[in-house]
Amino acid sequence: MSSCNTSTSGHSTFLLTGFPGLEASHHWVSIPINLICVVSTLGNSIILFLIRTDPALHEPMYIFLSMLAASDLGLCASTFPTMVRLFWLGAREVPFDLCAAQMFFIHAFTYVESGVLLAMAFDRFIAIRDPLHYATILTHSAMTKVGTAILVRAVLLNLPAPILLWRLLFPQISVLSHCYCLHCDLVGLACSDTQINSLVGLISILLSLCLDSSLIMLSYALILRTVLGIASPGERLKALNTCVSHLCIVLIFYLPKLGLSVLHRVEKHSYPALAVLMANLHFLVPPFMNPIVYCIKSRQIRQGILKRFQEKRVDVS
Repeated sequence: MSSCNTSTSGHSTFLLTGFPGLEASHHWVSIPINLICVVSTLGNSIILFLIRTDPALHEPMYIFLSMLAASDLGLCASTFPTMVRLFWLGAREVPFDLCAAQMFFIHAFTYVESGVLLAMAFDRFIAIRDPLHYATILTHSAMTKVGTAILVRAVLLNLPAPILLWRLLFPQISVLSHCYCLHCDLVGLACSDTQINSLVGLISILLSLCLDSSLIMLSYALILRTVLGIASPGERLKALNTCVSHLCIVLIFYLPKLGLSVLHRVEKHSYPALAVLMANLHFLVPPFMNPIVYCIKSRQIRQGILKRFQEKRVDVS
């Protein structure tokens, strides 16, 4: 248990939490989680490789997809190591510095992914609203600026959080709620005043996830308005079909966050194992599903994969 009787600043040790009540079965429980991580890493690496090496995929939509795959890989790299140590080696201890660093990268890559999803929504809106000027609006220079802005925003919004953690006092041993370090979890364990930290965290979420989700909904409202103005039913269906993959990824990204938020406020203490499972899915499902969705829905991605396999077969022959 955490105790503030012996509190320190910057020298605390945090204990990760697996699935409450299933500690004896962590090896078995971790198998599907580790499999998801491996498939996520391979799938997003393949997407990045295809887009980088295939000139036919050097289009704005696929360049944004490569940014999404890169952020998914970063998220896997941020969460996977501590999960492996916890479930396979039983190592729960995480020093303060490592915990603060993991917290920064988890939230930063989450904000990057949210920003990329917003950029992809804008991409779909331009493609449907003004297809003749699509290539002149979304140039390589413009996409570079957008990608840089997304990355800089994620860093600036998350940089104050680990810095402000150093001013807080923590128990010598603190028990976390999950198998990785999150800002709200760390702030909740502090023994000193956390009003500034909570305010910074709230502003960070409002200027990232909340703002992005609102603008994505606005983009789809404008897309729907544009599509309804198309006379031909066939053209309407074709236009909407170009948004299906992105819409699926948006739902996969935001729905687990909504479910976790509701669970934390309603039944977190009644079903602790369910809360931990939802928290893991919250970060594991989007990197796992994104490559699958685009491989299923994108003909160009499927053709790129088949082309690589055919080249390998010819080389072997």
